[in-house]
Amino acid sequence: MEKNRLYSLIDKAVYDYKLIEPGDKILIGASGGKDSTALIEYFANRMRRPDCDFTFTALYIHTDFASPLPEGILESFKKWNVDFRILDVNTLERLKEGKKMSCYWCSSQRRLELNRYAAENGFNKVALGHHLDDILETVLMNALQKGVLSTMIPRLKYDKFPVTIIRPLCYAPVEVIIEHAKKQGYYGYTCTCTYQDNSDRKSARKKLEVLTDGDQRKKMRLMTALKNVNLEYLP
Repeated sequence: MEKNRLYSLIDKAVYDYKLIEPGDKILIGASGGKDSTALIEYFANRMRRPDCDFTFTALYIHTDFASPLPEGILESFKKWNVDFRILDVNTLERLKEGKKMSCYWCSSQRRLELNRYAAENGFNKVALGHHLDDILETVLMNALQKGVLSTMIPRLKYDKFPVTIIRPLCYAPVEVIIEHAKKQGYYGYTCTCTYQDNSDRKSARKKLEVLTDGDQRKKMRLMTALKNVNLEYLP
């Protein structure tokens, strides 16, 4: 398997949190963006290891207003021998009266369908493309808007579904993913729609950059701090 910085960071996350285990059947959420594509590429490369003892499938939840995956991404999946599937879902008809479509609603519905598909088709894990910056931005959003110190964690066992959520990109700063995606030729692809409203996350992203000076090492130390909580010195 090719060794590069992104793969090394994912390898460390996989080891630290036991994200990939013998006999796993993993469903990866594909969006067409750089994060999920990099994750799928990693899994395809990891399958070449002689000690590989897991299987994976990539699933694209195609909503009623989203564009199809770019042809270049589909060609990459074919080149990587990825088992790829598409599930059509109408999210607009699920909106309650008086509510408007938003990124949060759409993502929650797509994740619901991922979990359902996984449970119904024998997958025991669902891999999502959230990276280090996503996790730290969520810390700031929850703390500043909800007064709660919490975030998306690398491994989460659901009570409602018989699946475990894993986030193998949890140690990867977004800059590392961008650099890798540019080198591999799929950075220009993104998942966009006319309903996007990421103002809260964009604001948190700016705060994170100010807080860490955009330094990847400081971001990683902030992630480490979340695992080294000293409750005796907190109110």
